[in-house]
Amino acid sequence: MDCMHIKSLKLQVAVEQWPLITPFRITGYTWHVNNVVMVSLEKDGHVGRGEGSGVYYRQDTPALALKKLESLKATIEAGISRESLQELLPPGGARNALECALWDLEAKLTGRPAWQMAGLNEPKPLLTTMTCGAETPEKMAATALAYKGARAIKLKLTGEPVDADRIRAVRLACPNVWLAVDANQGFTRDFLEWLMPVLVETHVELIEQPFAIGQEKLLDGFQSPIPIAADESVQSRVDIPELIGRFDVVNIKLDKCGGLTEGLAMARAAHEAGLQTMVGNMTGTSLGMAPACLVGQLCEVVDLDGPVFLKTDRDIAVQYSDGFITCPPELWG
Repeated sequence: MDCMHIKSLKLQVAVEQWPLITPFRITGYTWHVNNVVMVSLEKDGHVGRGEGSGVYYRQDTPALALKKLESLKATIEAGISRESLQELLPPGGARNALECALWDLEAKLTGRPAWQMAGLNEPKPLLTTMTCGAETPEKMAATALAYKGARAIKLKLTGEPVDADRIRAVRLACPNVWLAVDANQGFTRDFLEWLMPVLVETHVELIEQPFAIGQEKLLDGFQSPIPIAADESVQSRVDIPELIGRFDVVNIKLDKCGGLTEGLAMARAAHEAGLQTMVGNMTGTSLGMAPACLVGQLCEVVDLDGPVFLKTDRDIAVQYSDGFITCPPELWG
């Protein structure tokens, strides 16, 4: 993918707060507001935008991303390319926000859409999962039912016995949806073995990140009848070789890997390694979903429902309809 080295830029960076409709709970964390670092790059009257949420379990926060980007302001404004950015910043929310702004700006300066610059076909709507936070079984079933037209549902689980009731309640409420569960590192090997008959009985199609980072060896020799996805266990391409033989699916998130360039490379590298791919998000507004939708064009599983949890969204927003996410071209890229 060729890219421009763009000089004489004007950089603006800010942290934005986007309140959630209701608190969102996963293993070990509860959110009430979604913070993002917002980057704008201006050149010749054109403005490129990008956002990053960071990686909460690595203490990669929007506030720290703001400090990183402000410390590099003179370097960035003097001139930068998507290629040189890979060396300027490590993977994480800061690089993701800045790189997505660069993609957007280059698209506007050249008149070539980002999908074309990335060597992709014109984007199609993507079937996306809709997520139920870890609540009572009854509340999770009600949340699943409230997703009108949803064809795929993902359940946040916590490694507690109530997880079995949560899965059964949602399956009873939504007998025909594709169903996944996400432990966010919250299971033990014994718990996964105990829960497996329930997962099979309820036709769960994917188990995401059952064990903690560093405990991937617990999957050695584990014969799962259901594909297992790595999320926290994989940040960027360098982690992919360690997944082989343990995981079946790689969850790519732009905040983890540091932007669209690495996200696309991860999808291709995972497929070359015989793994399936999934694109996810660390929550965010529609501006964060738009570049991820390009990665989603290469993925078997898509989980880009972050904006549905927000009280408000961007003025131009992605659309959710009949279980699909569609990104309008005027939003980004």
